[in-house]
Amino acid sequence: MRKETLLFIVVVFGFLMSCNSKEEKDKYKYNYIVYQAVNNKDTAILAIQINEKRFYGRYERSYYRNGKDSGDVRGEVKGDTLRGDFHYISNGGGWKREPLALLKKESKLFLGNGVMGTYMSLPCFLPGTLNYKNPEYVFKEAKK
Repeated sequence: MRKETLLFIVVVFGFLMSCNSKEEKDKYKYNYIVYQAVNNKDTAILAIQINEKRFYGRYERSYYRNGKDSGDVRGEVKGDTLRGDFHYISNGGGWKREPLALLKKESKLFLGNGVMGTYMSLPCFLPGTLNYKNPEYVFKEAKK
């Protein structure tokens, strides 16, 4: 086979594989939502883009007279639970990554807590330790 013919076949095959007309493009649209939470004098802001399967955005925790942690969040949506990670610069320190779990009830998000660990170099909550009792933050949708 000639090089031109082989190249043509590869290009056409790649084009056909990238086109998937069966996909519903509307299900990939994201909604932008800003949430706020207060814990004593500490505050948190969570600004996310979310759809039925994924979320991503910015998260900032401000500690009263003690600085803040700010960075990116990303993860998956499964039913009423958002699970992913928070990659941030800690107060005056370096980059850190920790697991993030949020439970959606009505229009609020409850921050989950548990024992943190790693699996294949990714942060996670150890099995059986994640709970939403006594959350550090309860996020409410900010006024538009």
